Amino acid sequence: MNKRNLGKSGLEVSALGLGCMGLSFGYGAATDKTAAINLIREAYKKGVTFFDTAEVYGPYTNEELLGEALKPFRKDIVIATKFGFAIGKSTPGLDSTPKNIRAVAEASLKRLRTDVIDLFYQHRVDPNVPIEDAAGTVKDLIVEGKVKHFGLSEAGVTNIRKAHAVQPVTALQSEYSLWWREPEVEIIPTLEELGIGFVPFSPLGKGFLTGKIDINTEFDKTDFRSSVPRFSEENRKANQALVDVLDRIAQEKNSTPAQIALAWLLAQKPWIVPIPGTTKLHRLEENIGAADVTLNDADLTTIDKAVSEIEVQGARYPEASQKMIDR
Repeated sequence: MNKRNLGKSGLEVSALGLGCMGLSFGYGAATDKTAAINLIREAYKKGVTFFDTAEVYGPYTNEELLGEALKPFRKDIVIATKFGFAIGKSTPGLDSTPKNIRAVAEASLKRLRTDVIDLFYQHRVDPNVPIEDAAGTVKDLIVEGKVKHFGLSEAGVTNIRKAHAVQPVTALQSEYSLWWREPEVEIIPTLEELGIGFVPFSPLGKGFLTGKIDINTEFDKTDFRSSVPRFSEENRKANQALVDVLDRIAQEKNSTPAQIALAWLLAQKPWIVPIPGTTKLHRLEENIGAADVTLNDADLTTIDKAVSEIEVQGARYPEASQKMIDR
């Protein structure tokens, strides 16, 4: 697989990464450990060198899974993990105090079976802690050799600039896809100006853009999509129009809707690296195949025109989660 640099940081990763959350958390029951390790290692064999996790995924179990799965080829890959949640509490809140950041770093290093975290994201901006303090703490960890790069997740323009002034931000991770294009307004121009890479999570719309979810799909009660407004039966029916557009183009390109959605993201900027997640080997192969799909200017114009005529229905998060998004 081709490689990409995340902004001007010099951090080189595969053009597509692997979002590992769903193997342990969020989309129903956790994947069998042996199967999960096999999938992660298969991703590496197929050229993926960028793996995303977080302490809150599980919690803890996803980092432990990656630590075991990736140890044989640790020197060849980039691991991104995150701090920022007070996950010791029954109802997780935010905690980006310097003390907690350091505690998370030490614990994550052990679970990941490594001596350095390649990319350490602030999972969500903590309104109770100046972002300069969080950035400064990660800067100290970088000096100490425990972290290589600093990242932000779901941060707004103001805080991106504040953090970047203290410790250069290597990458911003936020949702971005054909059904969530808000980052194009302010975020992407700011990242381009500052030389920061962009790592879109949910690049397939939490699975919706694959074309495998419809009004008849039933979500397990442990699947967080069961509480996401955009996935209500009524909104799924309305949003099907977007998948229909991707399906038409996919047929012309001898590919799949998921591959078109990922190829579209890759075509936006050379420093964008999507991290689709999956629990299935055949979906992993499908996603990786998107790196070989080329969309020309005419294709991109066709997609943009068709998508612009569709108004996606439903909020992308439940209200409680929406309040944690920095604006």
